[in-house]
Amino acid sequence: MKRTIIILVLLVMQLVYSQTKNKTADALFDKMYYIEAAKSYEMSIKNGDVSKEILQRVGDAHYFNTQMENASKWYGKLLADYSNEVSAEYYFRYAQSLQGIQNYELAKKWMKSFSEKQKASDSRGENFSLKTVTLEDIKAIKPQFILENLDINSAYSDFGPMFYKGDLVYSTTVDSSYLKTAKYGWNDQPFLNLQLGKISPTQTDVTFKERFGKEITTQYHEACVAFSPDEKTIYFTRNNYNGKLKRDAKGINNLKMYSAKAVENGNGTVKWENVKELPFNSDNYSVGQPSVSKDGKKLYFISDMPGTIGSTDVFVVDILGEDQYSNPKNLGEKVNTSGREMFPFITDKALYFSSDGFLGLGGLDVFESRLNNEIFNTPVNLGAPLNSNLDDFGYIVNEETNKGFVCSNRKTGKGDDDIYSFERSCTQSIKGYVFDAISNAKIAGAIVTLKNKENQKIDETVSKIDGSYEFDGNIACSTSYTIEAAKDNFATNTKAITTAESSGVIQVPIDLDPALIERKDGLLKIKIGIIFFDLDKSNIRYDAAIELNKVVLLMSQYPTIIIKIESHTDSRANDQYNLELSDRRAKSTRDYIISQGIAPDRIESAIGYGETQLINNCSNGVPCTEVQHQINRRSEFIITKM
Repeated sequence: MKRTIIILVLLVMQLVYSQTKNKTADALFDKMYYIEAAKSYEMSIKNGDVSKEILQRVGDAHYFNTQMENASKWYGKLLADYSNEVSAEYYFRYAQSLQGIQNYELAKKWMKSFSEKQKASDSRGENFSLKTVTLEDIKAIKPQFILENLDINSAYSDFGPMFYKGDLVYSTTVDSSYLKTAKYGWNDQPFLNLQLGKISPTQTDVTFKERFGKEITTQYHEACVAFSPDEKTIYFTRNNYNGKLKRDAKGINNLKMYSAKAVENGNGTVKWENVKELPFNSDNYSVGQPSVSKDGKKLYFISDMPGTIGSTDVFVVDILGEDQYSNPKNLGEKVNTSGREMFPFITDKALYFSSDGFLGLGGLDVFESRLNNEIFNTPVNLGAPLNSNLDDFGYIVNEETNKGFVCSNRKTGKGDDDIYSFERSCTQSIKGYVFDAISNAKIAGAIVTLKNKENQKIDETVSKIDGSYEFDGNIACSTSYTIEAAKDNFATNTKAITTAESSGVIQVPIDLDPALIERKDGLLKIKIGIIFFDLDKSNIRYDAAIELNKVVLLMSQYPTIIIKIESHTDSRANDQYNLELSDRRAKSTRDYIISQGIAPDRIESAIGYGETQLINNCSNGVPCTEVQHQINRRSEFIITKM
């Protein structure tokens, strides 16, 4: 969190603070010198001042510096003593600080309290309500990432990686050349500058090469860069500084985004010239953390400009030409929340960003919003180990290799914020349920089999009491499979699927028809044996009754089924005689079914068609075998409504 506040300094200052009796601490706090402010507030508490204002500020001073153990301690006391007097924001921050120390059970309680207390306009309330997605769901996400801490990391902040000419540009507070003693009061660390690192052949480590972009470096912060596809234009974030540090009406030095052009030197090196502010900057709000689309036509960034939904949102502008841009457009409520969205990275497949406005494992979690016809899908938490109980951000990836870099201030790192390399594996899960195609009732005990394209069995499971099933192993991405479900008294059904390009869960519900039902010629029919009648007769014989009882049984099991009965003859004998005989047999069949307790209105019609609907070429005068004629002598029970 320290570095995210360095990069957009005013954006956590959402609450209107009341002054405390400790004027020295207040002055430090207002200057964002949180380390010293926290010490001063704690001295006031030791001397007996446990007012609401003191507890709020000491908690915030630790919270803004990611000292979650201390933050949770003071927020806990604040809410114990003043729960009815503080805003919902403190419920949120307390829950976040509890996640930061991995006290997830207590965090869940305060998430729900926050959800109940916050304003209806605050999207975090629904996201943190635990109604649709729970912490257990996120913790159960199958691991997709292998992370490695980089050699370039220091005891201070190292973050903001970006690919450049096969190397890595990143931001760091380590500076071996100048301004060694300049410190930033927020976290008592040096100001940020840019460096260039060499990526190892395995893409798992980075070694320092040289300081990057000396021409764009000032005595204040420079960080978070992006490049045009031809790498001749750089976009970067800097304090509002142009020879003089500028502040807004509240005394806050906001951040701005700048561009510069690459000029090739004779020795193959690059010099950055023509530094310009982007036209949508302002002295009154911050703009930063750029990312350029693969085609170079769109520039994504973070801001708290007017029209922002939460603390910071992801915006986009069209790059119209040389130093020309459209008006900024907010990406909307699918991506942005009432919290903080930060560090966007756009590829041709997805938008990756960090947020604390969606339910996650800690402060900032990394989310993925897949692109579908230029529409961003609902963001998905990428789970552990990529995400941790603290802040995880600055995700960049090569979609072809599934390798990239991410930043985190997790306690297992070397210092404050560290950069990690990662390799993302592609894993799939298949979930679904088996259900009765007629009644929609879930079917337990069905055998569900996963097969590869060679029809070889990969896995097998049995549907649970609620009809659900799951395959969660040996499933590759971008691969074709078939899923087969079988159950006694039901017809086996098979579905073909192709898994997605990226990790995820595929939902595959499978419907089973009762064994007595078949789908044929676009119709749903009751499948029974041949109904035999005596020569020139229409009365129901004993063997015919056995078959018709199957129809009765099915209609009793499924009381919404409505049928129509059709009887047919072969072509032998007179046409009119056959028509009348088949009609008598159809109606005799209907009467028998009704006599067994089926309501008359469930039989839509009973009609004989004689030899008018032959299903082969055995018409009048055509010589055919007895077997061929038998095919035409049939009674059909067609389901017209289920």
